[in-house]
Amino acid sequence: MAGFVSNLLILHLLFQNICLGFRSPLSVFKRYKDTKDTSLPNECLGSDQLVISFGLLDFALDIRMPAVTPKQSDTYLCMSVPLPVDDEAYVVDFKPHASMDTVHHMLLFGCNEPSSTENYWDCDEGTCKDKSNILYAWARNAPPTRLPKGVGFRVGGETGSRYFVLQVHYGDVSAFRDKHKDCSGVTLHLTHQKQPLIAGMYLMMSVNTVIPPGKKVVDADIACHYKRSPMHLFAYRVHTHRLGKVVSGYRVRNGQWSLIGRQSPQLPQAFYPVKYPVDISYDDILAARCVFSGEGRTTETHIGGTANDEMCNFYIMYYMEAKHAVSYMTCTENTNPEMFRNIPQEANIPIPVKSDVMKMMHGHHEETKDSDTSSLLQQDKKEEILDQETKDSDTSYLLQQAKKEEAEILDQDFHTEEAVEWTGLDLKLGQVSGLALDPKNNLVVFHRGDRVWDENSFDSKFVYQQRGLGPIEQNTIIVLNPSTAKLLHSTGKSLFYLPHGLSVDKNGNYWVTDVALHQVFKLGANDKEPLLILGVPLQPGSDKNHFCQPTDVAVDPVTGSIYVSDGYCNSRIIQFSPNGLYVMQWGEDTSLGRSRPGQFSIPHSLALIPDLSQLCVADRENGRIQCFRLETGEFTREIKHKAFGRELFAVSYVPGGLLFAVNGMPYPGEAESVQGFVMNFSTGEIIDTFIPLRKSFEMPHDIVASEDRTVFVGDVHAKAVWKFAPVEKMEHRSVKKAGIEVQETKESETIVEARLKNKPESRDPLENMDKQHLVQQASSTGVSFVLITTLLIIPVVVLLVILVFIRWRKTTVYGGNSDGERKLDSNSGRILGRLRGKGGGGINLGNFFASHKGYSRKGFDRLSTEGSDQEKDEDDGTDSEEECSVSPLPPAPSSS
Repeated sequence: MAGFVSNLLILHLLFQNICLGFRSPLSVFKRYKDTKDTSLPNECLGSDQLVISFGLLDFALDIRMPAVTPKQSDTYLCMSVPLPVDDEAYVVDFKPHASMDTVHHMLLFGCNEPSSTENYWDCDEGTCKDKSNILYAWARNAPPTRLPKGVGFRVGGETGSRYFVLQVHYGDVSAFRDKHKDCSGVTLHLTHQKQPLIAGMYLMMSVNTVIPPGKKVVDADIACHYKRSPMHLFAYRVHTHRLGKVVSGYRVRNGQWSLIGRQSPQLPQAFYPVKYPVDISYDDILAARCVFSGEGRTTETHIGGTANDEMCNFYIMYYMEAKHAVSYMTCTENTNPEMFRNIPQEANIPIPVKSDVMKMMHGHHEETKDSDTSSLLQQDKKEEILDQETKDSDTSYLLQQAKKEEAEILDQDFHTEEAVEWTGLDLKLGQVSGLALDPKNNLVVFHRGDRVWDENSFDSKFVYQQRGLGPIEQNTIIVLNPSTAKLLHSTGKSLFYLPHGLSVDKNGNYWVTDVALHQVFKLGANDKEPLLILGVPLQPGSDKNHFCQPTDVAVDPVTGSIYVSDGYCNSRIIQFSPNGLYVMQWGEDTSLGRSRPGQFSIPHSLALIPDLSQLCVADRENGRIQCFRLETGEFTREIKHKAFGRELFAVSYVPGGLLFAVNGMPYPGEAESVQGFVMNFSTGEIIDTFIPLRKSFEMPHDIVASEDRTVFVGDVHAKAVWKFAPVEKMEHRSVKKAGIEVQETKESETIVEARLKNKPESRDPLENMDKQHLVQQASSTGVSFVLITTLLIIPVVVLLVILVFIRWRKTTVYGGNSDGERKLDSNSGRILGRLRGKGGGGINLGNFFASHKGYSRKGFDRLSTEGSDQEKDEDDGTDSEEECSVSPLPPAPSSS
C-alpha cells in the first residue's frame, strides 16, 4: 500500500511540474512579489493582493498610492510598479480609483527606469530616467476607459515598458485636514493575447499662451503635420484649468476640417469616444484650439503647473498596425496660424456648464452639498443616456459602413499600401519615366539622369532643340533588388537623349522609347549597343518608318510581336514583327466632342494581357483605358471612371485578372485626387485605391505590378519610385471594424445587430467573469486549449503505463516483500529530491518652457513632471512641422 501511495505522489509531482511548464501570469508573479513590498495598509486595498489572475491569459494589476498624505497644495507625488511578467503583454482596460475631492488629476506612464526606487517620491525628482510614454490620464471624476476590441497598449517583452509610474497631482490639500491617507490609483486589465492593433497617445499642447487679465476671449491654437504611418483615432480627452471654456480637435485634409472631438474642460475629463471614425494619413494636419477667458483675473495667466496657471491639452488615443506602431507622439507648435481663419465656428462657442457643477469641479461644494449632489446625479444620468445614444448611433454607423465596404470588396482580399520600409524612395534619380520587372522579378528603372523635358526641349514641329548637349552621360537603366533597393546592374550610358517608355521581354531584353530621338530600341541586359532600332534618329514623322515622340513599347511573349504607342504627336498603335518589320497600325486623333473608340489623345502606356490576347492602352488626355485585340486591333472595351479625372498616365496588368493604373494631377477646381487604382479587369470596377505615405505623387508617370501584387510607381516630377504591397488580407469575405464583424450572410448580420442593440457592452472593464469576453477568449484560444490538454494527457498516460509495469514487476520479481517496497521508497526519495531541487528619465518641461516668452515660473517645476511634453529627439515621435510645402500646379498636358 505504501508503494502505491508513493507512486501516486510521484505522479502528482510530475503532473504538477508539467503544468508549471506552461506559462501563465501567475507563474511569473513570484519575481514581482520578491522585488516589491506589497504590505500596504488595509485602508488602501483591503488586501495585499496587487495581481489577480483571470485565467491563463488575463490578469489585473492594481496601482495605488501607498497611503500618502500631501503636506501642501499643488503637490505632485509619484510611485512605480514593475510589470509582473517578463513576456509581452497588452493593457486593454483602465479602471480609476480617485475622487476629485482630493485629486486634481492622475497620469500613468510607461518606462523602463523610474526616477526613484522609493515607495513613492516627490515628482520634482522626475517620473522616469529614460523616455516615458503616457498611457492614461484622469481628472474630474472621469469614468473608466475601455479600449476597442483587438487594441492594446504594448508593454513588456523586448520593446515594451517594464515599469508603470503613477503620478498624482493633489491640488487643494484642505481635504486632508483630518490627516487621512490617500490611496488613489488605477487598476489595469492586461492580457497575453496578442493584439493586432497597438494603442498609443498623441498629445497636443500649447506652451506659450498668455491670457491677459479681463480679456473675454483668448484662443490657443496648435497644429502639426503628421509624418508617419496611418493611425486611427478612437478616443479623446481635453484638459485645461479654470479659465478654459471649450477645447476642440480636428483633422485637416485638403483644406477640409473633420472634427475629432469637442468638449468643455469643466466637465469630467474622461476619454470620450470619437463619434465617427477618423483616420490620419501621412501629411494630414492635426489641429486643436483651446478657448479661454481672462475675466475675473487681475494679472496675466501663463501656461504652468499650479491651479492658478493654465494648460491647453488635447489628448488623442489612437491605434496603428503592430508593425508600424509608435506608442507616443506630441505636437507643441502652430505651424500654420493662417489656417485657423477657416476653423469651424463651433470651435469658438463655449459649452455651457451649470454653475453648481462648476462649483463641484473646483472644490466649492460644502455650502451646496445636497443640491450639488442631486445636480451631479442628474448630470451623470444625462451623460449615460448621451453615451448610450452615441453608442447606438456609432454602432449603426459602423454596421452601415461595414456593409458598404463589404459590397465594395467582394472581389478583393487585400488593400494596397506603401511599403514604408523600402529604401528605394531615397535613391538619387533623374526624372523617372519608365518601370518594368525582369524575368527574375527585379525592378528595372528608366530615368533621364541630368536631362529634363521642359518647354525648351522641342520646337513647334516636335524637333528636339537640345541636340548639342549630346546623349545622357549617366547610366539611364538601373536594376534594383525589389526588396532591398540594392543596385544590381546599370546600363544605357551615352545612348539616349530623353528616355520615356520601358518594358522587358521574356528573355530579359530591355525595350525602350526615346521621345527626343523618336526611336524605339531593343537592348540586351549586358550589351552596350542596341540589338534593334526602329525609327529614324531625331526625325519625327507619321509614316511606317518614323515615329513622333513614341511613348511606350510592349512585346507579346507568345508571338514576339512588337507594339509601339506613338505618341505625343501621333495617335496610333503600330505593330511590328519580331524582326522589326511593319505589320499594321490602328487609331486616330480624338474628334471634337466626345472621344470615340479607337481615338487617342496621347496613347501613353501599354499593358499586354497575353491570356486574353488583348492590348490595353492608357489614353492619357482622354482619361481612360482602351483595350484591343492583338491580332486585328479591334476595339473590345473601354474602362473609364470619374475618379480618373482628366488624365490617366499608365496601366499595368497582373495575371489573374487585376489591372493597375495611375492618374494625373487634377486641374484647378477639380476634386479628383492623384492616386493609384486597382481594378477588376473582367468588370472594370475599381476595387482599391492607394497613395504614398512618404512624399506625395506629383506626376506619377509609370506603374508596374508583379503577380504577388507588389506595385511600383515612378514619378517624373518627384524623381522617385514608390513601392506598394498588399496588406490586411481579409478572410471569409468578412469586414472587421472597431470590433464588429459582419459576415456575408444576412442571418449573421441580423445576429450581430441584435446583439449590439439588446446587449450593450458592460461599462465595467474588470468584471471577473465577463461572459462575452470569455466566449471570445474561448473561441480565440480553443486550439491552444486542445493542444495543451493533449500535451498534458500524453505524459500522464505514459506514467500510468510505467507505474502499472513497475507494479507488475514488483509483484513478479520481489513477491510483494518488504525489501521491494523499501527499494521503491528509496527510488521515490531520490526522485522527490530531484524534484525539490529543481523546484526550489522622465518628462521635464522646465528647460523647454524656459525658451518661450512669458511662461510662469511659479509652480513651474511641478509642471515639469506632469508629462505634458517631451524634449525633442529623433526617436520621441514628435510630429512638429519641419518645412512647409505648396502643392504644385497641375502639369501642362504637352510635357513629359
